Amino acid sequence: MANVIKIKKGLDINLKGKASDVLLTGRKSDSYAIVPDSYNGIIPKVTAKVGDRVRAGSVLMTDKNRPEIKFVSPVSGEVTAVNRGEKRKVLSIVVKPDAELDYIEFGKKDVSSLKAEEIKEAILEAGIWPFIKQRPYDIVASPSDIPRDIFVSTFYSAPLAPNFEYIVKGQEDDFQTGLDALAKLTPGKVYVGVKKDSSFQVAGAEVVEIEGPHPAGNAGVLINHIKPVNKGETVWTINPDDVLLIGRLFNKGIADFSRLVVITGSETTERGYIRTIAGCTIKSLVDGKIFDGSEHIRIISGNVLSGHKANKEDYLYAYDNQITVIPEGDEVSEFLGWAIPGFGKYSVSHTYLTWLTGKNKEYVIDARIRGSKRAMIMSNEYDKVFPMDILPEYLLKAIIAFDIDKMENLGIYEVAPEDFALCEFVDTSKIEIQKIVRNGLNLLYKEMN
Repeated sequence: MANVIKIKKGLDINLKGKASDVLLTGRKSDSYAIVPDSYNGIIPKVTAKVGDRVRAGSVLMTDKNRPEIKFVSPVSGEVTAVNRGEKRKVLSIVVKPDAELDYIEFGKKDVSSLKAEEIKEAILEAGIWPFIKQRPYDIVASPSDIPRDIFVSTFYSAPLAPNFEYIVKGQEDDFQTGLDALAKLTPGKVYVGVKKDSSFQVAGAEVVEIEGPHPAGNAGVLINHIKPVNKGETVWTINPDDVLLIGRLFNKGIADFSRLVVITGSETTERGYIRTIAGCTIKSLVDGKIFDGSEHIRIISGNVLSGHKANKEDYLYAYDNQITVIPEGDEVSEFLGWAIPGFGKYSVSHTYLTWLTGKNKEYVIDARIRGSKRAMIMSNEYDKVFPMDILPEYLLKAIIAFDIDKMENLGIYEVAPEDFALCEFVDTSKIEIQKIVRNGLNLLYKEMN
């Protein structure tokens, strides 16, 4: 019988724009790109040159400090640009795809007959390693580490999040192979979180049923409730969509970066899933599927709480399988907005009377901050939506002060910015909490290494 974790603290934001489990027709992307900002904890070293012909699986860049970590082209074609920003920072490496994709053959392999080092080498060689992240620091995992345990959460609980049971349909063998490969990389266990009463089944892993509001589906919640990370320990996390990449590598012998991306949000005209390849343009996903007046909408690569603001010419972030489109709110002007009953407006604290209509009401929420930044208020509002055995307000203050001893004692090693996304949403002080946590983890990583 599976373990069961029941989360009481948290918040489900019932937004308008949920996607049905249907497959939509998307436009073919005219270019694909690797965006280094997708990956934390790396220093990109570009190996490809403009004009190079590459195959799907060809190396485009490596991590300067860990050259064994490779980033490969998701498609075959021609490298058309290496875009750089200030101080020659690498912004993206762009590939124009061929009409028919040509894959590098890495060879099919039987995972059960392979040793841990052989599996690790295969994942590194195919450029799939960057999809494995580690805690502490929430960065691309170090191949030289041996993780205590590995955590995979198949329960996407964020607003308008995709249904992984629909995504994995027909790919169950690849998912199982991916889990079997991961199991050989740790002396501990592979924990797989599933939604309570889910029909999804796997073998060779510790299945944990999760029940409760968001962030119940976060890997951090899974870690905190099963086996927290202590100083000196390392655990790995990987998104279930990326477990499929590992499975395909061994079952097909190629680096197949195809994935289903869900189109959601109140400003969409069609909602559902599009089959594409990682690194595609946002334009190829949303064209013909969003309302007119695009200057007043916000496109988000990811979910509304922890995703990244994007425009049509940007590229899908590496770990994302969701596009959310909501109103920008920049054209809205409300006279005495704070003083009116606010029918139809969402409020966590029940400031508006809309909460009387029940939990099933769907809301349209725009991207406005609705207030100015102010000092952090110790009002217990973070604790109401933070289900981990950590004191979020005190940890945040320790991060701001960069008090390493306090950060360690308060649980810095087991958190990621996404774990604080709801705290940021309910925060009356309008503080960029996820940015604070990300900067704190980066500084701590530099200090400790």
